Amino acid sequence: MKDARGAEHWMLLEGGKDHRPDVPYASRFESLGLQLPERRLTTRELLESTTHHPDIDLETLTGIRERRVCSAGEDSFTLAVAAARDCLAHSRHGSADIELLISASISKYKGGLRQQLEPPLSLAVKREIGAHAATSFDLSNACAGMLSGVFVLNDYIRRGVIRCGMVVSGEYISSLDWNAARQIRSIWSKQLASLTLGDAGAAAILERAPDGNPGITFAGFTTLAEHSRLCLGGPAKVGPGLEMLTKARTIHRVAIEDSPPLLADALAETGLRLADVDHLIMHQTSARAIRKGAREFAARFGMSPKHVVENVAERGNTASTTHFVALYEYLEARRFKPGDEILLLSLASGLEVGVVIFRMDELVDHYGHAH
Repeated sequence: MKDARGAEHWMLLEGGKDHRPDVPYASRFESLGLQLPERRLTTRELLESTTHHPDIDLETLTGIRERRVCSAGEDSFTLAVAAARDCLAHSRHGSADIELLISASISKYKGGLRQQLEPPLSLAVKREIGAHAATSFDLSNACAGMLSGVFVLNDYIRRGVIRCGMVVSGEYISSLDWNAARQIRSIWSKQLASLTLGDAGAAAILERAPDGNPGITFAGFTTLAEHSRLCLGGPAKVGPGLEMLTKARTIHRVAIEDSPPLLADALAETGLRLADVDHLIMHQTSARAIRKGAREFAARFGMSPKHVVENVAERGNTASTTHFVALYEYLEARRFKPGDEILLLSLASGLEVGVVIFRMDELVDHYGHAH
């Protein structure tokens, strides 16, 4: 595609105000929220529950020691609502300030393992948190869902359509773990990736950035549809909920092969080099995949970001929420400082490649020991 200046791009993109003078405003992350279930499920416990007891050292293979999973009374809706409330608790905005609410989860369970598609989950969430004046809709884009919601909100805010919006996701995907555990027989199973999943809720409020604050400087997405059948989901054959069939090695290989030109495009739009990125947060699938991807990027670009975030050991792959679980927990640990360049890279089934780049600001003051 071409941007307003006629430049060719691989991605559907929305640069920041400094890079797109035809838009009047910039947007920024104003607050984040998180909700994790209390129950912890270790990788050892999950493998001990398997029906066929395959000989797999999953913890060594993935770097995942445990994940959080829902108990009775928890589901996509409750996780999303709790994360949204936590987001508001860290915000200067009230629920009445939310003009647009986007629910971006893959799972849409409400009242247990019952998918609620209509009325949309976003309507239930906005009513529960009191955002009655907000326009709302659901958006699903596999594990890129929350970043896709950021892309939409960023565009609405930059063009002056709204001043403040929220994207929220509650991922109750642990039924995939349990259904895979009943069927998996070997390391070659297409359900192996399902054993890495965990549940989480996350939310983010975006607002119009103050003058002089660059906020989100880039948001871009592209779909490589020739890889769309490498990960497929559907109703489970052995239990309630869903099952997922993934050619995990292939999807990781093509993601790493095809994403560098898109990443280069994003960096060029902002004038950054990969070495200028303070924190690269990739989709948190497994420690091995993250480290291999980082090595490949270093080889392709001849440089590395200052830090590559790895957050899977105690969380697992939480689907559309992974980037925001990592962001929130790094904020709580005081790992960011104002001025840091943060790059969020989504490599989601489809194959969807998304990049969001933003500059950290006083958001750091609302989390951790200073809060």
